[in-house]
Amino acid sequence: MRWQGRRESENVEDRRNDGGGYDDGPGGGGFGIPFPGGGGGGGFQIPMGQGGGGIGIVGTLVILGIALLLGVDPRVILNGGGGGGEYPGGARQIQLPHSSAEPRAVSAGDDSQKRFVAVVLGDTEDIWTKLFRDMGRTYAPPKLVLFRGGIQSGCGLANAQMGPFYCPTNRKVYIDLSFYDMLKRRFKAPGEFAQAYVIAHEVGHHIQNSLGQLQQVQRLQAAASGTERNALQVRVELQADCYAGVWAKNTDRINKMLEPGDIESAIRAAQAIGDDAIQKSTRGYVVPDSFTHGSSGQRMRWFKKGYDEGTVSACDTFGNQTL
Repeated sequence: MRWQGRRESENVEDRRNDGGGYDDGPGGGGFGIPFPGGGGGGGFQIPMGQGGGGIGIVGTLVILGIALLLGVDPRVILNGGGGGGEYPGGARQIQLPHSSAEPRAVSAGDDSQKRFVAVVLGDTEDIWTKLFRDMGRTYAPPKLVLFRGGIQSGCGLANAQMGPFYCPTNRKVYIDLSFYDMLKRRFKAPGEFAQAYVIAHEVGHHIQNSLGQLQQVQRLQAAASGTERNALQVRVELQADCYAGVWAKNTDRINKMLEPGDIESAIRAAQAIGDDAIQKSTRGYVVPDSFTHGSSGQRMRWFKKGYDEGTVSACDTFGNQTL
């Protein structure tokens, strides 16, 4: 992947040495619920409540009610989403290599990773600005927050175990770069373009937010059963994979950024973090009704569809009966 020497986005916020600080963007500071499926490279959070501090009896009752609605163990919400393991309903967290308890200084290698992230984010800005202009729209890019171990995001408490995620409230992408180590070691998906795919997927959620698609899905999920909510969430995640493919196609056409093997690297990453692959490796068996991101085959197929066609219209996962 040809990225050295290219434009770096100015929308990267480096919070890695903060030791787990606050990021109170619009709507931030409240208690947040990790949306099912946050771990494993993709997902977004929905906010709950405003302001910091204790939540009180009324707040606790609200949390319990929303927990029942989402099919999440209330203890997970009340504990701020920590603890690892799997939530009921298929949500998962992944234990990453380090903790925010002892933040370390940023190394030269980390700075190289930051430059890489900034270049990839800058490239998504250029491509999606053009694609939005072609649709008669104006693209407002997201911020990307680098953190280490844990952070108070605009949607609530977040930690590295959740994997990268997007918060629609303050329109920010959050990533602990140690996820890339796990992508390489645990998921056997090395390569810079596999890492770029992770960023492009989260930016895909920002595209959904900008086009009003996330809001439509959240309204549908509020009235749906647990299985139906999961099925809707799968379509959200597959669309973000498709949007990542759209970005890849257009950046290669305009910037000649890709090298041989890059697309295969992204496809391997999509395959490795499919719900079936992760469930089989952690549980030993697969529960399709609990999928929140889609199977390996689905994730590969929709990324490839976005790449092959290169258009936003190719990514209508909600209008396709067969995923």
